[in-house]
Amino acid sequence: MPVSFKYLSLFVLLYLLPEAYQAQIEDTLTAKKKETSDKTKKTKTSSAPNFTTDPVTSTQIIFRSNDKLQLQGTRIISAIDSILHPVLRIGGYVSTYYAYYDDDSETNNFVLFPTLAPRKDQFSLNMAVISAEYKSSSMRSNITLHYGDVPESSWPATFNLIQEANAGFRLSKKLWFDAGFFKTHIGLESFQPRENIASSMSIPDYYDPYYLSGAKLSYLATSKLTLQASIFNGYNEYIDNNTNKALGFSANYNLSENISLTYNFLTCDETPDAVKTKHQRYYQNFYATFIYDKFTLGIDLNYGVQQHSLLRDTAKAAVTYAGTLVAKYKLHKMLDVYGRLEDFSDPNRILTGSLSIGQYIRGATIGFEIKPQKTAGLSVEWRGLQSDNLIFRQGNKSLNQRNEIIVCLDLWF
Repeated sequence: MPVSFKYLSLFVLLYLLPEAYQAQIEDTLTAKKKETSDKTKKTKTSSAPNFTTDPVTSTQIIFRSNDKLQLQGTRIISAIDSILHPVLRIGGYVSTYYAYYDDDSETNNFVLFPTLAPRKDQFSLNMAVISAEYKSSSMRSNITLHYGDVPESSWPATFNLIQEANAGFRLSKKLWFDAGFFKTHIGLESFQPRENIASSMSIPDYYDPYYLSGAKLSYLATSKLTLQASIFNGYNEYIDNNTNKALGFSANYNLSENISLTYNFLTCDETPDAVKTKHQRYYQNFYATFIYDKFTLGIDLNYGVQQHSLLRDTAKAAVTYAGTLVAKYKLHKMLDVYGRLEDFSDPNRILTGSLSIGQYIRGATIGFEIKPQKTAGLSVEWRGLQSDNLIFRQGNKSLNQRNEIIVCLDLWF
């Protein structure tokens, strides 16, 4: 064999054939990658969460409270959870205050109309809160424990430490069932200062229920409209005081992210079973929130009718009504100023019971809040209250007005 032909044969064997074989291997690998990619796409397409059949996946644990809570504390749930993985959110909250009142009227060391900042002329604690919230595509639950002046002044002795404890599951794509102990969904203002614009609670919201025990059906009719039907033991009751039950209906409509409208209806009879004359109550509440740039506005209206409750003629029904207007303006990224007007009328003592306020209680509030971060705030406010009757006291002198100054520090994590 000639030398030139010999070297040419070696070149073909060593270089051309391996290159051809390498190209064949690359073609095979490319085909396999394409096949794997197609399978992955099919898997992703078919892996949408199905809350009725998919197995429970690992739970994500978040040690932090929600950041945006203002004017959200009483709103009914207006969204259906569609998360891929269950989430357990654990948080804490502390609200502490100093309060001054020029009114000497006290019951059990608390001022008249206690709840927020109920102790006069001293530093104290509204509440210390530990909460756990669980959410998945098919189940949800809330557990909130609290301690401080709020539960001591306004909560029942039984279950005094429980602010909220409920659980729920998804019945269908848009329908949820929940049962247990709930925070109120009635009224604009909550009993947690961080969820309000002002640090004190308006008189109209003071007489709304704070807590309810029972069951709810929530239906997401559209992306903007949520409906809720409920049954509870009573009006502001954990333990039932008679054999009657309270029935309720709520509707929340979000015109946009910044405009929300809520209507609540609750009917109940808190008359003891031994009393023959019944006092069925029909209570309606409407509130709206508006946010525009640096300006926030809240409106709250109540109207109630109760049978056999007119003082001058118990065969007739009596009426109670109230309204609150509260607004806030952001002067600086760390500074808000706010104001509130309130009016409450219950001349037949449907809600006030033994306290005779006359025809009305009216109030005005002004204040400011410093927010060094989203989950902390220091507020200073003044409120003046005026009643139709002489329900306040300074020494031995009876008055129809009261001045308050409250400094409140809120921090949640």
